[in-house]
Amino acid sequence: MITVNCQSSIKLVDNKVIYFDPIKQSESHDADYIFITHTHWDHFSKEDIINVKKDSTIIIGPNDIEKECLEIGFSKDNIILVKPNSNISLSNIIVETFPAYNLNKKFHSKENNWIGYRITVNGITYYIPGDTDVIPELDNLKVDICFVPIGGTYTMTAEEAAMFINKIKPKKAIPIHYGMVVGKEEELLTFVNNVSKDIEIEQLIKL
Repeated sequence: MITVNCQSSIKLVDNKVIYFDPIKQSESHDADYIFITHTHWDHFSKEDIINVKKDSTIIIGPNDIEKECLEIGFSKDNIILVKPNSNISLSNIIVETFPAYNLNKKFHSKENNWIGYRITVNGITYYIPGDTDVIPELDNLKVDICFVPIGGTYTMTAEEAAMFINKIKPKKAIPIHYGMVVGKEEELLTFVNNVSKDIEIEQLIKL
């Protein structure tokens, strides 16, 4: 089961309970794994991580999450630090990391080593991009379900997102990163209207 709480706050339940960039999450303490793409406030919310973590939760993210994760109660053994172009295995989950950065904007620089994730769970591959433009490292991405930011300003625009989806041709595209900080209904409509009709689109953020 896939849910998007808001923005880029994704929950995936498939044997394990997996969160990506939790924000505006009610208290549940059910996370087996929490993946963080980068440390901007709308992706790395300590309050919301505390709401979903339990004693055994493992958190995965770039190097700059470590200090604050230790401060909110993670043991060092339960923090996995990753860089782009890495591969790790977690129980039945295969994790590959990709760069996530802006090409001509200052908000997310390549030098930060922030992360997008491709994870494989029970034979299904998911791509969770973080905040990124359409970068060369994604040219040959193959994935079943692709979350894609459409809000523009800090990420690719809706038009760019549609072109990206049409190029990589996932089975399903799920638009994210709109409706909270940036991105209104117009961006969603632009994305939907420009994606090839043979690709399923699932809207999980309610405007």
